[in-house]
Amino acid sequence: MKPLLPALLLSAAAALPARAGEAACWYENGVVVVTAEVAGFVGDFILDTGQARTQLAETQALEMGYVEPEVLGRVTLAGSSLPALPIAVADLDVRTGLFPTPIAGVIGADALRGQVVDVSFAPCRVRLSAPGRAPRFQGRTLPLAWAEGRPVVMAGAADGRIALRGPFVPSTGLDAPVRLSSDFAAVPGAAKPDELLPYGVLRPRLALLSFGDALTAAVPAGLTPPAPDAIAGVVGAPVLDRWRLRFDFPAGELRLAPAP
Repeated sequence: MKPLLPALLLSAAAALPARAGEAACWYENGVVVVTAEVAGFVGDFILDTGQARTQLAETQALEMGYVEPEVLGRVTLAGSSLPALPIAVADLDVRTGLFPTPIAGVIGADALRGQVVDVSFAPCRVRLSAPGRAPRFQGRTLPLAWAEGRPVVMAGAADGRIALRGPFVPSTGLDAPVRLSSDFAAVPGAAKPDELLPYGVLRPRLALLSFGDALTAAVPAGLTPPAPDAIAGVVGAPVLDRWRLRFDFPAGELRLAPAP
């Protein structure tokens, strides 16, 4: 589905011990990383609420003897063993090359969808709770829906001339504060357009981002390929880290509480 509006224009710590039910994590290169077990492999995984499918890196898959492009396995995180699901085997070198230690894969929304997931950035903590078993959490509530296997909430963006409001994916594993769909945004004069896409190095500025109860000006941004469900963009951890987050996936809510 193509947009009806003109395109927006962009101008060119160490983890502490966790309590029961929690996992200590760390916040590095703009993403949340946590130790977990995926399909029998124990290692460090990017926790990405904005990725539809869980992935195991090719190197780690070969260590486990997996040679197929997909394996059926469980994810164990924060003391919770989640139901078995199809896990993609993928080459993650481009995504994880800047990390000083190996990243074994990505835990995506397919593994988390039946859980209440709390994420704090400082100190970094991840908690998983069964529906109805989560501790009390007070904060602003945003309705959460699903598109292409990813959670979406309403947010807004503007370039000084045009304002856009639409579904954005909140992603704890995005490598930029925000990325806009190339259906809705453009960067005139970009010398290397491919570097505007995920894992590219270019960070043009978006004039204004509205997410939750916060407005952020001059946000470093990028582009994503168009999404079939007209997803307007993705909001990454460098924006989300101003809050403590509760992804109550069963209830269809994202809750935001001020970070300490």
